[in-house]
Amino acid sequence: MTIIPTKKLANGVEMPYLGLGVFKMTDREESIQAMKKALEVGYRAIDTAALYGNEEEVGIAIRESGVPREEIFVTTKVWNKDQGYDLTLRAFETSLKKLGLEYLDLYLTHWPVEDKLVDTYRAIERLYEEKLIRVPGVSNHHQHHLEKIFAKANVKPMVDQIELHPYLSQQELRSFCTENDIAVTAWSPLGRGGVLQDETIVNIANAIGKTAAQVVLRWHYQHDIISIPKSVTPNRIEENMQIFDFELSDEQITQLNNLNKNQRFGQNPDNFHFDF
Repeated sequence: MTIIPTKKLANGVEMPYLGLGVFKMTDREESIQAMKKALEVGYRAIDTAALYGNEEEVGIAIRESGVPREEIFVTTKVWNKDQGYDLTLRAFETSLKKLGLEYLDLYLTHWPVEDKLVDTYRAIERLYEEKLIRVPGVSNHHQHHLEKIFAKANVKPMVDQIELHPYLSQQELRSFCTENDIAVTAWSPLGRGGVLQDETIVNIANAIGKTAAQVVLRWHYQHDIISIPKSVTPNRIEENMQIFDFELSDEQITQLNNLNKNQRFGQNPDNFHFDF
């Protein structure tokens, strides 16, 4: 079984460099089986959110997996309509109950709701102080969002989960996070599959006998980026974690870096809109 390396966060907590994202896993049984498969083959991190509607399934998979709870790094997020100080605390209680857990490893603001992002993070900070979460964090926060939080927070966010892939490398934001000891997690690390047909990526994959997805996930890892690819397909779940037995050359890393075109497959945190 592959042992996935971990990154030491600002407070010393170890977070796996690779986790299973469960966005759009809506079929109950399929979701549970995918999560159990991931845990069986060596994944030790699952990333969900209140919005995804599958926190109960995450909890079931953990309990049925036979893997000790303390070995699994569980992340969930507070949705936009539940933000603000008091609502965030209530949303956390709801998520914890659905997951059937006594604590969470990482709790994130899902998107930076302009008038609420600071109060939302203050609530997350309180949960951290009360030891109900091991790590406080945010997602989809640009530098200016983080700076607003810094002005009020006693403890800086330790993780920022952002859209990140070779077409959207977010170098400036990553550098800012590094300077402030904030770990970066890539959601949609494969660009929703949109980068996998790229000629440069395919050529590198063919040259080293790996898949395009493995090349991209390895690129993340060599840039010290945590990634959470989503899949319900058992062989893809296994394939995505086979990225620790090879290394991309400096030239290959440079070729991949040069693919950046600031192209988003999701929404921009400065201008997002959801109808749910």
